[in-house]
Amino acid sequence: MKHALNPSAIRVFAHRRMALRALRANSSLPVRLARCNSHMAIVRTLEAQGEAK
Repeated sequence: MKHALNPSAIRVFAHRRMALRALRANSSLPVRLARCNSHMAIVRTLEAQGEAK
């Protein structure tokens, strides 16, 4: 039996990947940290809502 991911779990996964990519981007450190923190805030919000299980 395959386990299906719900759309919210996919969003959490995608935002975590975007946060990691933001840290590796070719831009200044403050910009990279701001982007990373922005994506991680979305992840925390989704997880707090209980949508990503």
